Amino acid sequence: MNNPFDWRRGETGRPDPKRLMASLPQALVLLAPDLTIATVNPAAEQLLCQGARRLIGRSIHDVCVFEEPLILERLADREAHLVAPASMVRIFDTAARPIDVITGPVLHFPGWQILVLQEPVGVGALTLGMVGDDGDDATGLRAPEVLAHEIKNPLAGIRGAAQLLERRLGDTDRALTGLITREVDRIAKLIDQMQSLSQRSVEPAVECNLHEAARHAQAILLAGRTQAGAGRLVIEEEFDPSLPTITANPDALVQVLLNLLANARDACEHTAGPRIIVRTRFASGIQVHVGPAGKALRLPIELRVSDNGPGVPASLRDHIFEPFVSAKKSGQGLGLALVQKLVRDMNGRVTHDRDEAKGLTHFRLHLPVAGTVPGTVTGGARA
Repeated sequence: MNNPFDWRRGETGRPDPKRLMASLPQALVLLAPDLTIATVNPAAEQLLCQGARRLIGRSIHDVCVFEEPLILERLADREAHLVAPASMVRIFDTAARPIDVITGPVLHFPGWQILVLQEPVGVGALTLGMVGDDGDDATGLRAPEVLAHEIKNPLAGIRGAAQLLERRLGDTDRALTGLITREVDRIAKLIDQMQSLSQRSVEPAVECNLHEAARHAQAILLAGRTQAGAGRLVIEEEFDPSLPTITANPDALVQVLLNLLANARDACEHTAGPRIIVRTRFASGIQVHVGPAGKALRLPIELRVSDNGPGVPASLRDHIFEPFVSAKKSGQGLGLALVQKLVRDMNGRVTHDRDEAKGLTHFRLHLPVAGTVPGTVTGGARA
């Protein structure tokens, strides 16, 4: 370059890396090997509600409480990467809220880590127009609702036209109109799933029987067995009859279980002797913080859906609950994102792990006991 520059005076050229870090909209925290904060950018000061002088030198665990155990494990590892979207994080004494958490080692500086924090920006955060003080759009419409209105109306017209054409065509050409109808239905279903992810309203949670919901979901799955080899599918139950009732939304719970069971079915359909195991048990030690005051809520009831399929590819395991991430060739990547949203709306948690020794993939739901969440009434029934 012929002309040395000073970009701070407005000249063109290559910005200083420190200025780039300061310009990032994401909160960026540099962690020393002992997990104390070495430096922060302005976005981190804003997110953490403290200036750099008050933050530098403090342990990250004094500033942020991470409710996902995997985040704690990766931070302790110091050499691991992690992308944990919408993880519940409590900053100082504030109530826990979902925050995207990204960690990674600093190259050539063993033990040093970069921690990135940002408010979730997913399907549910898409907006059109200006956002008002109450967090809603000034237009009153969010992107998924607008898309649903603008896309589903012409889809209905296309479907109707295809059905009219089908009456005038021969058998050979009817296959094409049938294809159009099926694809329209598939797109409409995809839009419905996107709308479900974007909904801000939460259905009320009530006392319900976990085992009844699990059996209902199994009955729906088994009633729809049409694919090749479905008759070989075995669903095993390992239920603990002593479990108390839980707090959940019954319809949402059935939808969650149906999604997990359908994923397990698809995962093991090409396995010799496909198996799905549905297990319930007490699981102590898991808790979250809910409500404006961040009150601790225990999640001692676990339902586990396991299958003997090949498992989720290692490259996707940290992102499996993100929208549009799927291990299926024809998957849309919305099913597990919807599962996570519905479970979180019920104050529960859903996790995924793989047992390579036994060749099993596990999805675990952790839910609260009835009566432990404010606003619910217990009836004394067993799950």
